[in-house]
Amino acid sequence: QVQLVESGGGSVQAGGSLRLSCAASGRDFDSYVVGWFRQAPGKEREFVAVLSWSGASISVADSVKGRFTISRDNLKNMAFLQMDSLKPEDTAVYYCAARFAAFSTAPWDFTSWGQGTQVTVSS
Repeated sequence: QVQLVESGGGSVQAGGSLRLSCAASGRDFDSYVVGWFRQAPGKEREFVAVLSWSGASISVADSVKGRFTISRDNLKNMAFLQMDSLKPEDTAVYYCAARFAAFSTAPWDFTSWGQGTQVTVSS
């Protein structure tokens, strides 16, 4: 298992940008699929973006495609979510998550979760 800590959330106006970071500790982070999920008040946790251990496989939710970019640096045990052209509907708690080896976008498949970081976008 890896342990995950997110940072980089905050409040921005619509059209602005934020970069979320996820620091991983533990063994074999470069063997884990890493994902970003979000949960708005009163809604279920939803998939945002997922990246395989090698970066060869990537999936991004339609709602953020073209605006959000997921990346990772296995040498530094870090993952990132660059969020541009933010909209008020992007307001949510954002979670970094990881699962060993197999690619998936389903939150219930992920075994390691960070504590979450709040992103608030005002109009």
